[in-house]
Amino acid sequence: MYGRVSLVVSLSCVLLLVGCAQRQQPAPVEKVYQGRSIYDYEANSLAGSSYLVQKGDTLYSIAFRANIDVRMLARLNGLREPYTIFPGQRLTLRESSRQAKKSQPLTTTKRIDPPQSVDKTPKKEYVEDKSKEKVTNSPALPRPEIKREVFPKSNAIAWRWPTENQVIREFTAAVTGPKGIDFAGKKGDIVTAAAAGKVVYAGNALKGYGNLIILKHNDDYITAYAHNDKLLIKEQQWVSAGEAIAEMGNSDAERVKLHFEVRYRGKSVNPRHYLPRGSQ
Repeated sequence: MYGRVSLVVSLSCVLLLVGCAQRQQPAPVEKVYQGRSIYDYEANSLAGSSYLVQKGDTLYSIAFRANIDVRMLARLNGLREPYTIFPGQRLTLRESSRQAKKSQPLTTTKRIDPPQSVDKTPKKEYVEDKSKEKVTNSPALPRPEIKREVFPKSNAIAWRWPTENQVIREFTAAVTGPKGIDFAGKKGDIVTAAAAGKVVYAGNALKGYGNLIILKHNDDYITAYAHNDKLLIKEQQWVSAGEAIAEMGNSDAERVKLHFEVRYRGKSVNPRHYLPRGSQ
């Protein structure tokens, strides 16, 4: 999963009961649970060889959790854009050794046919007389126009900060560290698109992320915006850099904040390597 996964059910129940009975403010997750949490779980939350599609899933969200490039996932399952999937469908997440052998190019030996005897007997040539054929000047029918999605090249993406609010947690490459940047804020603060792109996921089916938005900027880059209160856009919608896409909230979080991730070909990368310097 792109950086987070929900706490185990038993621990969640304990925290909920204790929190309701004894205190008003939720305790920081780090002080209660020292293992992997939704804040430090690596994207390999779907580590199996297959996955059964659930309601609300998209191919991008599954690739997000399986830490696999969405193009590879589509190829493994014979899917073409717009990558339509349905609940109950079983998807292959890993390439089997049998599939790998099939994908390898086969070496073929060029067949050499034996020389054929040449018939030197003169033959008559028959030429079809088309002078009496009726000629009609019917206009050619126009070909239907096919709309194609045009994404910018990676070096042409114009990045910008998704909010001007204060950074309260930085990205870390450690296995148990957060795979993104957290921003402080108050409920209703506007979250904007970090770059122009297409909304490939907008929902709350991914546990630990709350109301989540995933934008596709091209085949290399996607960004994720988690814990929102309200989503201002819909799936398949195109947005511009800086366009308002959500209102900040605390869905599936211990406080109001924005959790922001950048993924390059399915792998978490430090957003600061792409966002403009000096703004934060």
